[in-house]
Amino acid sequence: MDRMTIRVGLASLLLVGALAPQASRAETLRCSGGIASEGDSRVAVAYKCGQPVLQDSYCAPVYYEGSLHLVPEPFASWRVPCQPVDEWLYDRGPGNLIATVRFRAGRVQAIVYGRQPR
Repeated sequence: MDRMTIRVGLASLLLVGALAPQASRAETLRCSGGIASEGDSRVAVAYKCGQPVLQDSYCAPVYYEGSLHLVPEPFASWRVPCQPVDEWLYDRGPGNLIATVRFRAGRVQAIVYGRQPR
């Protein structure tokens, strides 16, 4: 094999590696009672992590299926109910970031870490 063939082969491998889809990594929350992760119920998170410092509930906007367009009022409230969302805030102590656990339909949708809640 000559050097040009080797270079083209290595370049091809690097390109394929760079374009390969990355495995999606869901966040988890390590607690004294276990690890809370995406898909867990509110009961499971409360059992594993205890009661949160703060809780918030709101009604998320509804989008047309398969698009990024909001369903306008009055259709949103008349035809399609809003999606209830709960957020629980966990202060994990000094040296740890605050964790916000977001629930949709009673299941963990996301766990977000940050210095301050958003």
